[in-house]
Amino acid sequence: MALNIADLNISSREFTPNGPLEDRHAHDVDNEPPSLLIDGVPDEAVELAMICHDPDAPLPHGFTHWTLYGIPADVTEIVGPDADATYRPGSNSFGATGYGGPQPPEGHGPHRYYFWIYALDRKVEGTPSREEFLDTYGDAIVEQNRVVGIYER
Repeated sequence: MALNIADLNISSREFTPNGPLEDRHAHDVDNEPPSLLIDGVPDEAVELAMICHDPDAPLPHGFTHWTLYGIPADVTEIVGPDADATYRPGSNSFGATGYGGPQPPEGHGPHRYYFWIYALDRKVEGTPSREEFLDTYGDAIVEQNRVVGIYER
């Protein structure tokens, strides 16, 4: 199946694309996940998955801040504060489950936080890590898109 990137969209009322994330979203402040808006889900999608990843973290595979599975294909908003209780949160790189907000090293400069939405043609089983999800479900991705927020200490 050819990857389509024309229709699926993810955005937020809380930050503009490539704009700053507020301190309340930071791990060591309020650790409040942002709400995300979704539209243009392809008809063949049966489920959505969402991953927040920081590729700027000084680690070999970056830093995963949030994995969220079991999102119905007809969802148009992931309400941040309710998301971990509404859907199926997976592990993050903090060694916990659910949302773990930005916490870049002091003085490391701006970090980009990619909020990826994936439309899938089959359901995700369990709560795989980011790497396990991409390895196991890469062939099930019908369409994907992302919105990027920036955070700096």
